[in-house]
Amino acid sequence: MTNSQLVDFYLGQRPDTEGRTLESIWAWDNVRLEEEHDYIQWLFPLVEKSRFNPNAPVLTAVDRQMFNASDTLKTRLLTSFKRMLQFYGLQCPDNMAASSITVADTFSERRDDWLHWGNHNHLRITRMLTSLRLLGLDAYAKAFFQCLTQLYQAEPDTIDPRSYAFWKDAVSKAL
Repeated sequence: MTNSQLVDFYLGQRPDTEGRTLESIWAWDNVRLEEEHDYIQWLFPLVEKSRFNPNAPVLTAVDRQMFNASDTLKTRLLTSFKRMLQFYGLQCPDNMAASSITVADTFSERRDDWLHWGNHNHLRITRMLTSLRLLGLDAYAKAFFQCLTQLYQAEPDTIDPRSYAFWKDAVSKAL
């Protein structure tokens, strides 16, 4: 059986439609992660077609089975997740058992890029939470949501309640 374009991308065997490898995206600085808008759909695919990136892969049932069965794919997905956590100024333990996600030393400098009403990163976070659950990293999605909940409760004026409701739905709805 031939792998999908998404699985090949995640295995480092093929670039995305823009010619970028997964490893090259991991190496981007935070400015580029903020300014580029068509990579997040590759890092965190969903079963629905992206409204913002028509070239992004759509997650199939076979893709989901492959991710859920493969430690290699899950480890690489976890690397993508940890890179985005760094972008947000958050951190996660280095093992595969997600116990907690916490604020990192860089949080005070990173928060200005995303922690305010109407920020496009809130959509990215919803995508990340949903994709992590679909691809076998449910514990990480829940730990991320717990951290987001703490931020929301500590500073309710920084996150739109609608964004928070989408995040809550992403981690609680049946898949």
